[in-house]
Amino acid sequence: MAAAALGQLFEGMKAFKGSDQQVRLFRPWLNMDRMLRSALRLCLPSFDKVELLECIRRLVEVDKDWVPNDANASLYVRPVIIGNEPSLGVTRSSRALLFVILCPVSAYFPGDAVDPVSLLADPTFIRAWVGGVGDYKVGGNYGPTVMVQEEARKRGCEQVLWLYGPDHQLTEVGTMNIFIYWTYEDGVLELVTPSLDGIILPGVVRQSLLDLARTWGEFRVVERKITMKELLQALEEGRVREVFGSGTACQVCPVHQIVYQGKHLHIPTMENGPELIHRFLKELRAIQVKGPLGNGLGGRSGKVTSHELLDW
Repeated sequence: MAAAALGQLFEGMKAFKGSDQQVRLFRPWLNMDRMLRSALRLCLPSFDKVELLECIRRLVEVDKDWVPNDANASLYVRPVIIGNEPSLGVTRSSRALLFVILCPVSAYFPGDAVDPVSLLADPTFIRAWVGGVGDYKVGGNYGPTVMVQEEARKRGCEQVLWLYGPDHQLTEVGTMNIFIYWTYEDGVLELVTPSLDGIILPGVVRQSLLDLARTWGEFRVVERKITMKELLQALEEGRVREVFGSGTACQVCPVHQIVYQGKHLHIPTMENGPELIHRFLKELRAIQVKGPLGNGLGGRSGKVTSHELLDW
């Protein structure tokens, strides 16, 4: 076995062109932090995060004409590290190839529409486990999920809701983090997502949604374990408002159905607007396309909005 095949990881981020024709990367230092964590976990050579980000900035600057001049489109940026030790064996790789791929991508949803997805929640399939590498962005987390994705499609679903443990904890949706917007058992309106307990990927959009929601201060924002039992009870009692996934590709993706233990559970996301999803998408787009600081970075003026207080 070649050592080169043992170590491989990747990142995913986007560059956006604003109405002022400036091109901006969205919170790229979070990707650099995650990429370095992944490299160290796989015993790949370390790298300078600041230097790599500067290289990516210059690459995007050279290829800025490839950034779509469309508020709904972007330039996908894919940094990759592959170990290429010139030997056979299962061992630490002392050398690696680091490269970056750029690709223009269109909007995930056409126009201003947000199309909901259905999920297959089958506890016999497990994406990650405690003590593993589920919280790192490594290729080994993704290849084995393709077969399960195909199984979901055979059962009439677009994505997989990954469950974990005997209590069927909700972890991720396909390659996205998952959020639930509901009235909790104590009667308080809240937005909840699974905590980063070692099996959840620390998504950049996930963190951005949490940051935005906390600055609004309009409902409780929580990171904790969520089980299917809790979700089933909330659905029966009519307390669920919206369920959605978050990720670089789609930003925010609504869920309208979950197939679980032979039952088709209807999720009333679309009947509720979906108000929160649209709000998140609008705020993210304003930051990514117009910049977070008003006229100087994108032409916004007027009162200071919540996201201007954050370091984007």
